[in-house]
Amino acid sequence: MRHRISVLGAGYAGACAAGYLARHLHPDDFEITVVNAEPDFVERMRLHQLAAGQELRRIGLAEMFAGTGIRLRLARVTAVDAGQRTVTVTGGEGSDRIEYDSLLYTLGSTVGDHGVPGVDEYAFHVTGRPAALRLRLRLDELGEDGTVLVVGGNLTAIEAATEIAESRPGLRVTLATSGELGGWLAPRSRRHLLRAFDRFGIAVHEHTTIARVEKAGAVAADGTAYASDVTVWAAGFAVHPIAAASGLGVEDDGRITVDRMMRSVSHPEVYAAGDSAYAIGGNGRPLPMSCASAGFTRIQATAAIIGDLTGHRISKTPLAYLGNCISLGGKDAIFQVVDGDARSRSWSLRGRPAARFKAFVLSGAAWSMSHPTYGLPTRKRRLTTAPHRLVQAVAG
Repeated sequence: MRHRISVLGAGYAGACAAGYLARHLHPDDFEITVVNAEPDFVERMRLHQLAAGQELRRIGLAEMFAGTGIRLRLARVTAVDAGQRTVTVTGGEGSDRIEYDSLLYTLGSTVGDHGVPGVDEYAFHVTGRPAALRLRLRLDELGEDGTVLVVGGNLTAIEAATEIAESRPGLRVTLATSGELGGWLAPRSRRHLLRAFDRFGIAVHEHTTIARVEKAGAVAADGTAYASDVTVWAAGFAVHPIAAASGLGVEDDGRITVDRMMRSVSHPEVYAAGDSAYAIGGNGRPLPMSCASAGFTRIQATAAIIGDLTGHRISKTPLAYLGNCISLGGKDAIFQVVDGDARSRSWSLRGRPAARFKAFVLSGAAWSMSHPTYGLPTRKRRLTTAPHRLVQAVAG
């Protein structure tokens, strides 16, 4: 019987991990199943563009995985039972349970409402394709006359506000943030950011905590009301509650607690990568939820899976956060380099060069996803009689 590996989620971490595993593990010994709710790979870092009105290229998962031996199951994960090693899914074929021997959990994150009333009922967000299309439809309804309030002050909020302002110049865009807009950036980068907001005519309300979202706007903690036809909530992410209910060891925020190899500390046959993993970086701090973290944790998780199951030495991937790449519309951006403690360095790339750099990164990521068999090894690794890491875990 082949060793069953299930990969939950086909985002930046999951899709690439599945392809890498298929390239390196022998199909006679391993069966790889990817579970994803949507039929396409979604370029999450471009969803603010989709919401603003741009079309994104379609990258179908079935086409991506054709010829790899990967089984694609289009369904929504509704539960994981770590004790029984099963995943419950719901899709066009109804509800079903998938059994696994090893699990890679990469379900990512969604919008975090932080308990603010009205977010679920009235706010829009861009953390998923359906949500971005819903926002796009609402913006289309406004036409060239309306007010958009973006709540948040980090990368997603900045990118959403500038993209909407550039793509729909007739709309009045406002941003409210609880802190200082771009306060973490180096001085030259922050000045560049503020000039971009001035150029787009985006009004900024700093040190403004939104306490309630309503149908026609939002109300701050000090009682100030901000009228808007559309409120875009971009004030942080939250992981799906599935992991916390699964029996896996998780942190207070619901992320799966993992060791240096991305193994669950409570269930070593479960690995996590991307936003779902609570991984400690080389600086001793948890890696932030980001595409960059997804890349490093995915590389480490796949190395660990292959090493644990085939007996090969597991290489350590540096777990670092190198910088912030922020789009400011289609032709402007900032790439802010950070130090080992995630503090901004004085150097940054700004303007069109930074925009071209980010476009190159996004295109490269999409190409890698759509070519999962690139660099296919001529010799694939076989399953050991008793995967050494699991034997050690039982013995310990």
